[in-house]
Amino acid sequence: MKIVVLKFGGTSVGSTDRIKKVAKIITSYLTKRYKVIVVTSAMSGVTNELVRKSKEISNNFIAEEYDVLVSAGEQMSCSLISGRLNHLGYKSRSWLGWQVPIFTSGNHASARIKNIYKKNIIKYLKSGGIPIIAGFQGINSSSRVTTIGRGGTDASAIMLARFFKAEKCIIYTDVDGVYTTDPNTIRKAKKIKKISYEEMLEMASSGSKVMQPHSIQDARLNRIDIEVRSSFKKAVGTIITKRKNILSNKIIRGVSFTKNDAKITLVGVKDKPGVAASIFEPLYKNSINVDMVVQNISSNGKETDLTFTIKSDDLSKTEKLIKKNKKINFKKIIVDDKVSKVSIIGVGMITTPGVTYRMFNALAKKNINIIVISTSEIKISVLVSRKDLNKAISILHKEFNLEN
Repeated sequence: MKIVVLKFGGTSVGSTDRIKKVAKIITSYLTKRYKVIVVTSAMSGVTNELVRKSKEISNNFIAEEYDVLVSAGEQMSCSLISGRLNHLGYKSRSWLGWQVPIFTSGNHASARIKNIYKKNIIKYLKSGGIPIIAGFQGINSSSRVTTIGRGGTDASAIMLARFFKAEKCIIYTDVDGVYTTDPNTIRKAKKIKKISYEEMLEMASSGSKVMQPHSIQDARLNRIDIEVRSSFKKAVGTIITKRKNILSNKIIRGVSFTKNDAKITLVGVKDKPGVAASIFEPLYKNSINVDMVVQNISSNGKETDLTFTIKSDDLSKTEKLIKKNKKINFKKIIVDDKVSKVSIIGVGMITTPGVTYRMFNALAKKNINIIVISTSEIKISVLVSRKDLNKAISILHKEFNLEN
């Protein structure tokens, strides 16, 4: 049985007119002799509205009921898509996570799919039916509804493709693929035909909004090829796949960036073992993600300065946690919420010397100061002043020939 998994995002099902077009896309795969499994998000804006209502009810909404509430949007989308397909004469029905069932582990609002019961869906596919499955949700060992967190519908689609051994997993969204950088920022950005899991993972974690990092990691671990394409126009998308499947002469494949960064520097921190851990422990306990970290070498062997970056939304909370942390001593705290991170990404830098020099030299020529640097095997990130961000993106995009 030749199976394709099709996932439709919130903008793709954002109105009844959009849902009618989605139905046409779904039925087009039947002519190619595929058995189709559809996974859908909530209509655009619906989940945010449900979250708003939960906050109106309580600022400490119980986690179990929160998952029941925010998963309701996918139920509506499933029903509407199935209803349209039945109207067109096709056999279709909606399936919620608990009806499949999709089994999860982990905490509410951030659960992970661990198993999917296949028998009922297989039987339905063989009968000629088109199952429309609610993404973003499952049930735990207590038979409570759970949600998979941000980007959860992508994760649902990828895991369904794994368990049903699908030939294809296609993510339909409002963009027609992965670009060398944000085409709304750089008009000469180019669509990438194929990109490795590792490169896509780094791009997603560095600001690219096409997919969430944990969904790409699920695809990489399970060796599921993904095609990202638009539900708004007919165009070839981008395939996310294994490195060995890609032939490219580009050292750098993309330039990613984030705008909502903030920098904190602690001046005069004691230079001894355990101090850094004491600084970051309360941030970890409060789910504050620390990104870049730089510690200056102590000149006197007693004190040092420690700089790190967080999301600007967490700045106020982080300041308060640091100031009331009795485990650490420092002379002063300096904050800057007018910074941004820009990154270059590509597996080609593993075997190509001089990439770091080219990046830093290109920025220096245009008088862009680098505030903080961090690196990985296939990524170099720098923190710059927010006023220089767009110029930095443009310079790096051109420097590494991504416009051609």
